[in-house]
Amino acid sequence: MVIDMKDVSLKLKENKILECVSLQCGEGEICGIIGRNGSGKTMLMKCICGFVRPTNGEILVLGKRIGKDVDFIPDAGIIIETPGFIPYYSGIKNLRLLASIQNKIKEPEIKKVMEMVGLNPDMKRIVKKYSLGMRQRLGLAQAIMENPKVLVLDEPFNGLDKEGVVDMRKYLLKLKDEGKTILLSSHSTEDIELLCDKVYEMEHGKLEAVEK
Repeated sequence: MVIDMKDVSLKLKENKILECVSLQCGEGEICGIIGRNGSGKTMLMKCICGFVRPTNGEILVLGKRIGKDVDFIPDAGIIIETPGFIPYYSGIKNLRLLASIQNKIKEPEIKKVMEMVGLNPDMKRIVKKYSLGMRQRLGLAQAIMENPKVLVLDEPFNGLDKEGVVDMRKYLLKLKDEGKTILLSSHSTEDIELLCDKVYEMEHGKLEAVEK
């Protein structure tokens, strides 16, 4: 398993956020988590990424124990909650800054990935003036631009119009065919049914596998 989460619990003060959660997602699979707002989906993803340390249990990604072997998830692209960008920079300037951290990719790759998600890399508009859908597309671009093996996407269809949702679905299926492992959450059963090889339902911090 690329992502292997075993009996993970999370307690913050006196509140049980996650309770004995187990989840597995393999290479070339799209695994979906469906649940209402407040069910624990986002916190589960934060634990997988290493942003929050669980109280109990073990999380392995690409064979590395999160919080022990590595602090944060290796070789991953992430969208959790609203993607954050510098509002007074253009989309491509934001991506250039992010790409400069690891220096894995250069300008041609950045422009190509922007075009792939439906954004014009030469547009001068600053991110503050982007629509919600454009911000979501830019968030996906930053998640995929360095060709990670794993994608963790929290509500990636938020703010997209119908055309944007169709484009996003096609692109995620293309990434799956390339062998990427994708974990995504959604409150839309249609997105989950169309995309996912495995489906989990989350409620009150508990996760249960659902037969497709």
